[in-house]
Amino acid sequence: MLMFQNKLEVVRPATEVYAQEAIEALKAGKVIAVPTDTLYGFACDACSLEAVSSIYEMKGRKHTSPLAICVGDVSHIQHFAVTEYLPHGLLDSLLPGPVTVILRRGESSALEKSLNPGLDSVGVRVPDCNFIRAVARGLGKAVALTSANLSGQPSSLCIKDFENLWNRCAYVYDGGALPSNGAGSTIVDLTLPGKYKILRPGSAREETLAILEKHSLVEDAPVI
Repeated sequence: MLMFQNKLEVVRPATEVYAQEAIEALKAGKVIAVPTDTLYGFACDACSLEAVSSIYEMKGRKHTSPLAICVGDVSHIQHFAVTEYLPHGLLDSLLPGPVTVILRRGESSALEKSLNPGLDSVGVRVPDCNFIRAVARGLGKAVALTSANLSGQPSSLCIKDFENLWNRCAYVYDGGALPSNGAGSTIVDLTLPGKYKILRPGSAREETLAILEKHSLVEDAPVI
């Protein structure tokens, strides 16, 4: 019974009241679990090498698999990735929402070089979820974000789905059961001007395609 109580001590409701606590945990280099608009995720300060390493260890994930970042608002993306070449209004049409956009990091990116070393692109999320956005805003830096599960295991739609990993988190923020099909975010590569490539259909493929086409982007089809 005591073990069960200790486990529950890390669980908090994902409400704004607890946002500052989550921010302080990230500033201290800790890993937290949070709801998003698709799946539950593990989050940490993307500039903390120790925290990023902890996430890889927790998930049993290879360090060659890149982590996405989350920011609080679309306007913050320009600090971490190159956005000038994108059609006006494209990012505001796609985000916030269940979409990960792959963008070029560029030389002026505020991201630590130790995050996804060797890659000149980065996946960026602005989830349609008030709690994680409030935490990202309060941190004032990019939040590293990845699904809350062991690599290769099913995605988590409620905190019970990853109960075996609660003890690796400073806090687990409970937003209830997520109304998702478990597909995760739609991942779209926008690194080439005027073109797009869907890397993962995810939960918003059709809506994403409609927005891309509205902004006159064409699919980057493979050369046969």
